Amino acid sequence: MNGIKADSQANQADLSLVMPCYNEEEVIPFTIPRLLKAFDEAGYSLEIVAVDNGSSDRTAEVIAELAAEHPGGVVPSHVETNIGYGFGVITGMPAATAPWVGMIPADGQVDAEDVVRLYEAAQATNGNVIAKVRRRFRMDGLTRKVISIFYNVFVWMLWPGMHSLDINGNPRIMTRETMRALKLESTDFLIDPEALVKARHLGVRILEMNVFARMRGSGLSHVRASTCWDFFRSLLAFRFTGRLSAWKAGLADSGAVQPESETALN
Repeated sequence: MNGIKADSQANQADLSLVMPCYNEEEVIPFTIPRLLKAFDEAGYSLEIVAVDNGSSDRTAEVIAELAAEHPGGVVPSHVETNIGYGFGVITGMPAATAPWVGMIPADGQVDAEDVVRLYEAAQATNGNVIAKVRRRFRMDGLTRKVISIFYNVFVWMLWPGMHSLDINGNPRIMTRETMRALKLESTDFLIDPEALVKARHLGVRILEMNVFARMRGSGLSHVRASTCWDFFRSLLAFRFTGRLSAWKAGLADSGAVQPESETALN
């Protein structure tokens, strides 16, 4: 069966997913057990680093309860004050122990079985990929869909040749080595395009899988109109303020620079 490891690796997870949870007390009792069950039934060991991302509700307590129910499957992490989704990812990532790591929202909009399929697609490659979802079928309102279209087009204008049709599509999975090379810094939702822009420079291929994106079953979306304007301002700042140049210079100093990828989207 897939996922069965040698005795020396028996306690190591196959995949670690970092899940920032901001005021998600209603949804994570469903999404976290569902993910663990889907991976277990497929024969894989999943580790979820559940980050209480500065919540003001019972999210921290719920995470602790889930960790007690699923020892080794749920690893609690905590952020004192909410700064943003990206900061939750950056905070939780050091606790991830698996050779494959990734990030996933707590909302459960992507079916757990599709997350398993995404991991299997990543695992079947040579490892030089970021495997992510494209929310091909989205149960969003018209306004949200229009904003998403403009957002993706804006990213393509700033970085022509970006091989993704859903820039903010999550979850996304990659090797631990790729995650380290990206040196992600964004503390908000800019972490999603940041990862893809840096991957493009490193020659890391984007492997995108179509999925059905459901509406949130419970809890509240934290994306507001003001969040959308922040997206656009942050993208311009990321493109033109020298952050990428500083990252590239760091790669050059370490001798790790690779040519920008022109690999076509699969």
